[in-house]
Amino acid sequence: MVEYITHNWNVITEPIYPEVVHMFAVNMFRILPPSSNPTGAEFDPEEDEPTLEAESADFQSNIAKKYIDQKFVLQLLKLFDSEDPQERDFLKTTLHRIYGKFLGLRAYIRKQINNIFYRFIYETEHHNGIAELLEILGSIINGFALPLKEEHKIFLLKVLLPFIYHPQLAYCGVQFLEKDSTPTEPVVMALLKCWPKTHSPKEVMFLNKLEAILDVIEPSEFVKTMEPLFRQLAKCVSSPHFQVAERALYYWNNEYVMSLISDNAAKILPIMFPSLYHNSKTHWNKIIHGLIYNALKLFIEMKQKLFDDCTQQSKAEKLKEKLKMEVQEEAWVKIENLAKANPQVLKTRVT
Repeated sequence: MVEYITHNWNVITEPIYPEVVHMFAVNMFRILPPSSNPTGAEFDPEEDEPTLEAESADFQSNIAKKYIDQKFVLQLLKLFDSEDPQERDFLKTTLHRIYGKFLGLRAYIRKQINNIFYRFIYETEHHNGIAELLEILGSIINGFALPLKEEHKIFLLKVLLPFIYHPQLAYCGVQFLEKDSTPTEPVVMALLKCWPKTHSPKEVMFLNKLEAILDVIEPSEFVKTMEPLFRQLAKCVSSPHFQVAERALYYWNNEYVMSLISDNAAKILPIMFPSLYHNSKTHWNKIIHGLIYNALKLFIEMKQKLFDDCTQQSKAEKLKEKLKMEVQEEAWVKIENLAKANPQVLKTRVT
């Protein structure tokens, strides 16, 4: 059928539309079976879009809209919970085409996707098609007109941010922030608040998301979040998991991030210096040593005097810590000597 339509002109006449939509509906719309793994980890979908044939040149959306209606779209969205990743991939392409062609259905599609997300967040906590729906939303967000409506900003903060552990969120978030930078602070703070503590692969994923946001952040918004942001980066540089430390140090290879750091070095260098200086000598991985050396070199070239001040302050703090430890050791020696000199006192107190 596809081949016939592709190689022949003027074959899609108006009487064909209801028959084609009906054929699609009876073959595709169905009640999905119960999930075979309702509480397990979600399927990791392929990142690449499927290569599909372009739609027929005969297709006329003004005729098709009589038959592709809200009921049709709702049934299509229900299929996104299918466990078959190939089916979800084709559904993603189909829904995206419908969104692009049928302007009257756009608000309805966004509303129904929101409803799926709300049910996932507050009720079921399980849905197989979240990743695909987030990808569709990324494309939808890219087409939003400026200035962004308030409802779209609320959608970002109330609906999208709860999906913070999904890799596709980074794309959606970046699309939003490229359109309007005002929600940058709550987005960054949400990332930092939910930062993984014991799962290194997720920590690397968060570092990827954070750099994607920094690539589009406005300098005025960066200033609002830079201190907590770089405190977290300092922790990542100190991570014993070398991939986490490596990914954090790769930020110093990003020209735009370095320009932001350079403009705010007086605040950032004192935060990062202790972690960089300490791990340049103590981290077990040689690759990390090289990356730290590169970061320190850039700071020296950037702010030589500030770097020297941080070095002196670090040495002074180390000396202070050493003296504190010596005082503590002396105190313990005195306690031990008193205990040896008065064994009867100890025995009396124990009994």
